[in-house]
Amino acid sequence: MRPLHIALAALVAAVWGVNFVVIEVGLDHFPPLLFSALRFLVAALPAVFLVGRPTVAWKWIIGVGLALGVAKFGLLFIGMDQGMPAGLSSLVLQVQAVFTALFAALALSERPGRTRVLGMGVALAGIGVAAVDEGAGGPVLAFVLVVLAAACWGVSNVITRKAAPRDSLNFMVWVSTVPVLPLLGLSLLFEGWDRDTEALASLDWTGAGTVVYVAWISTVFGFAAWGFLLRHHPASSVAPFTLLVPVFGMSSAALFLGEPVSPLRWCAAALLVGGVALTSLARPRPAVAPPLPEAEEAEEAEGAKGAKGAKEAEQVQEAQEAGEPGEARQARV
Repeated sequence: MRPLHIALAALVAAVWGVNFVVIEVGLDHFPPLLFSALRFLVAALPAVFLVGRPTVAWKWIIGVGLALGVAKFGLLFIGMDQGMPAGLSSLVLQVQAVFTALFAALALSERPGRTRVLGMGVALAGIGVAAVDEGAGGPVLAFVLVVLAAACWGVSNVITRKAAPRDSLNFMVWVSTVPVLPLLGLSLLFEGWDRDTEALASLDWTGAGTVVYVAWISTVFGFAAWGFLLRHHPASSVAPFTLLVPVFGMSSAALFLGEPVSPLRWCAAALLVGGVALTSLARPRPAVAPPLPEAEEAEEAEGAKGAKGAKEAEQVQEAQEAGEPGEARQARV
């Protein structure tokens, strides 16, 4: 990769890492489901009028919109609102690579090799260490919600693989149109009209800035730049930069929010990042498909045809050898 492209990849990782700090600040101004709905509303408008028509079928857009937008971000925002630290959230969410590998093995018949299985085990060990660290002084339910968010992210990754969008920005903008109404409905149902209207009525520059960051900078710019990098370089060269996201997330949370990073949490980070690296960079073994009945029949027919042809040739040769003396005698007469 060119130095400028390396810098761009690192910048995107930094933007996505700092995004967790911005979410933490935004949750001081909005209820979590309303905040998530505003994120996708601002990300979709007016970009949806500028990116052109969808390049994939609507079933894929709706599927990713529900799994990623409603489930993943809804659970993440609720978990962080319930007390999950921003830095730890950025770390734990990376276990999505393990869930992606598991769901891909089930849905796409991608057989994980030994290296990938080892990486999944190391990453899960890191999650266990992080759970012990968080359970010692933090809300366990919030931790579980973020792990569930990572699982929903894994589901959306598998659906995205099936969709195979040619333009990641176009795809993400159209995906952003799906979660808005479901999240608004869930917000009204669980967070209440009064709480939502109070948050919107007391909107200040800080609150507006958090919405702009998570929508335009993290979503629109982030995915546009990432898509640009994937169009110019192999995914194996670009994907490892996502391992920098929890580094920037934990560092920025410690710097701007004063979140402590215990030795146990550093141990969890090392295990999780190392496990995700093994899981993400190892190539899955292709599934060995059983031979089709048509292929077996064709092979048997071809073999029978070859045997029949060989037998006929042998018979002709024997007839020629048997008829040659008679023809010779007639010629001599």
